[in-house]
Amino acid sequence: MFLFPNLAPAPLIYTPGEGWRYEPVGGEGGWVRRRAKDQLEVAQTAFENKDYNLAARAARRTVSQWPFSDYAGQAQYLLGRSYEAKGQDERAFKAYQTLIERYPKVDNYDEVIKRQHIIANRFLAGQWFKLWNYVPAFPSMDKTIKLYNQIIKNGPYSEVAPHAQMNIGQAHENKIVTDYTAAVKAYETAADRYSDQPVGIDALYKVGLTYNKQAGRAEYDQSIATQAMSTFTDFATLFPNDPRVSDAQKRIDALKTEQARGSFDIAQFYERKNRLRAAQIYYNDVLDKDPNSKYAEAARERLQAINRRPEQHASQ
Repeated sequence: MFLFPNLAPAPLIYTPGEGWRYEPVGGEGGWVRRRAKDQLEVAQTAFENKDYNLAARAARRTVSQWPFSDYAGQAQYLLGRSYEAKGQDERAFKAYQTLIERYPKVDNYDEVIKRQHIIANRFLAGQWFKLWNYVPAFPSMDKTIKLYNQIIKNGPYSEVAPHAQMNIGQAHENKIVTDYTAAVKAYETAADRYSDQPVGIDALYKVGLTYNKQAGRAEYDQSIATQAMSTFTDFATLFPNDPRVSDAQKRIDALKTEQARGSFDIAQFYERKNRLRAAQIYYNDVLDKDPNSKYAEAARERLQAINRRPEQHASQ
């Protein structure tokens, strides 16, 4: 820089309120205008020409220099669109959030929330969050859940709010270690809050499915299976014409069989320990839970075998 001062242009320029920006050599400031309307037109034209870097610079300057003008809201929207077009989704979400908070009377308020929802959906599908808006770092369901919560806060009665609430449940399921309890809570909230909408029906069914998944991983915790069966029963009772009722009934039957298997395993454990009274209780529990299963048939045979033993042993 000291040796060749005439050959060292400074394409990086800092402006208070606007931050750092890159200017091509020979074109410094060529896009700058003195009126908010004119500056917004530069941003709009650049965006239409897919020059998203220039569009972002011009839109950002419009907002920073004329924050209370009639053009600031549209400029802030263009800033979000430019970031989104550049693949900087987290930055775009924040730009849209700033628009909602600073200019809540903007005409396309609903569209802005929808764009936030689209961004959150990409992160739900596994898109990575970025460091410094450029370096892919990691996917995060916790950060995705925060986005959905913000969307619901922005528009609790908007078109996308019910889907955002449902997606919170899905995000909890998508975690590396699935948080079934939080997922069920999210789906239950959707079922209660949007009970008069189709999504409310879907949410109730998802509650049952989530309990069902959890029951498959909760060895000997039959209370989870009971909650799943209760939810599926409520679903079938409330919405008897729903095409998923038959699937719900199949899952109820399968859960009953699984519960019977659990009781049968416990009964066998007690029988091996010669604690015959406890074994009888659990073999009878098998008959109560699923009298038509293969475990019920085996339980009857074991009960008969125990009853044929000397009375002093059967009383143990």
